[in-house]
Amino acid sequence: MKKYILDLTVRQAERISPKHVLLRLTDSQPLPEMVPGQFVEVRVDGSETTFLRRPISINFVDKEHNELWLLVATIGDGTRRLGALRPGDTVNCVLPLGNGFTMSQSAEERILLVGGGVGVAPLLYMGAEMRKMGIEPTFLLGARTKADLLEQDLFRLYGRVFVTTEDGSEGEKGFVTNHSVLKKEHFDRIATCGPKPMMVAVARYAHQADVDCEASLENMMACGLGACLCCVEKTTKGNLCVCKEGPVFNVKQLLWQI
Repeated sequence: MKKYILDLTVRQAERISPKHVLLRLTDSQPLPEMVPGQFVEVRVDGSETTFLRRPISINFVDKEHNELWLLVATIGDGTRRLGALRPGDTVNCVLPLGNGFTMSQSAEERILLVGGGVGVAPLLYMGAEMRKMGIEPTFLLGARTKADLLEQDLFRLYGRVFVTTEDGSEGEKGFVTNHSVLKKEHFDRIATCGPKPMMVAVARYAHQADVDCEASLENMMACGLGACLCCVEKTTKGNLCVCKEGPVFNVKQLLWQI
């Protein structure tokens, strides 16, 4: 898939939690084709401490309004600078990068999308694209507290939503792999993104249930093009760059202890 370097305009910057900002970016020309699971590398301007682009998952693509949505967790100097952007500001992006999730072609397939924290971001676009194909996904979203849950209302537009919080402030108390839906229902395929311990636990569940599973890795990245070798992951096929060969991998390729 062809890559582009574009100066996109911030149409809207919405703070959806104390830690998270949703950026809606647009362009004067139609945005390039993007698939669920891909990401963009965003240049951070005006920061004396941020020298590298920041990799941000594609949260959603609104083709009707020609918008690219990026869900930014403001946890460092670079992302805080991105979180401070305002409508009309310009953001330089390299996109689309990486490989996406495997999309089902059968409306009969039962798909479970599991996300934790800001890792829920790519699952919204995936769910929306699945719904276009007549497939209703099931979302299982986890967070530390109710305040950390993101975009629940948007997820409910495209499928069933189940929630866990570690403190029990919303949904079932515990981790995503403890949710009762996993005991009550069978799924044909799982896609997951979030903190590595969560994804390893999901991969373990998938292995025990004999369900195919893909994970979107969040290794530290720099170039986003496979040149700097910053994001290398050990796999059954050798050391692979997550930014180029991933970020989505079948968990059977990963050398995780499951």
